[in-house]
Amino acid sequence: MQNNKEKKPRKTMKESFLSTREKIWDKKRARLKLHRSFRRSYREDYTRGLQAPGLVAHAMSTLKILFKNWKLFGALLLVIVAMNVFCVGLMSESTYTTIQDTIDESSELLNYGEIGRVAKSALLLVTNLTTGGLTSDMKDIQPALVFFFTAVTLLVTVYFLRHLLAGNHPRFRDGLYNALAPLISVMMAIGLVFIHLIPLFIFVIIYSTAVQTEFLTEPLYAFLFWLFGSLLILLSAYLLPVSVLSLMAVTVPGIYPMQAVNAVTDLVQGRRTKIIIRMLFGILFLSVIWVVVMMPVIWLDLVLKQNVEWLNGIAVVPFFFQLMTTFSVIYASAYVYLFYRRMLDDPE
Repeated sequence: MQNNKEKKPRKTMKESFLSTREKIWDKKRARLKLHRSFRRSYREDYTRGLQAPGLVAHAMSTLKILFKNWKLFGALLLVIVAMNVFCVGLMSESTYTTIQDTIDESSELLNYGEIGRVAKSALLLVTNLTTGGLTSDMKDIQPALVFFFTAVTLLVTVYFLRHLLAGNHPRFRDGLYNALAPLISVMMAIGLVFIHLIPLFIFVIIYSTAVQTEFLTEPLYAFLFWLFGSLLILLSAYLLPVSVLSLMAVTVPGIYPMQAVNAVTDLVQGRRTKIIIRMLFGILFLSVIWVVVMMPVIWLDLVLKQNVEWLNGIAVVPFFFQLMTTFSVIYASAYVYLFYRRMLDDPE
């Protein structure tokens, strides 16, 4: 039986290479490429709108979704806190007591040798946050466990939100079992966030060194330092929107980290300033929640431990610090994911 199919002529190695290169460049041409050359870019070429709720409305709507489904997210909060306490541990009560004693000794320099409990509560809150009270005693594998629990919290939170927005009713068990498929991709995306934060880390290291060596006392040196530092901060601010939104993109099953980065890079083109403003407002909103929750807790802890001796050995404040840290990861994940969904649904 005669074969009527015509055989295609085989391509040479050079022709195969050229056709493959053309396919690659066709994919690249489909992506947005702004500011990728030394030619001047005009504003009308890259301005892109974004239909999204206001800053306060978005922050409050995220909080509303979490409280409306408090059984799901409350169970996640308690489970992650329990796993952190069991595997990593709380901040030592002795460390917290040492911070209190240091503040008490410093207060002797003030008028009448005493500061108010409210002021002391504020100082304790700021001191614990700025000195890394929750992580100061970590050793060996504990930082890796914190990294792992953060990725799990993000994945389960996004899984719940994805199903809730689709009109489903997910169960907590399903979230733990089904949400962890892209765990390695998410951990790689978190690593990308740290890479994009390197310029900011460099600025912090240089600043601490400059303060210790009194380098900033000279006006000219101070001007050059802050000029260089501003460039480092702007570089991190320029890079962070891609890495933060990539955390949401890699939670989609079947997508690889670099595919997520390429997709998000196109998504943020012409919108970086709006995204940065929204991220900064989210941090500010979380800071207000920390103050509203932790200030009364620290104040009550100071009052009760001065009157009831047997409470002195109970780590109340470190436990609430762990609770609020886990809540912050859940809220930040929901905040960024809901904004990411708004960007995907935007007609532009």
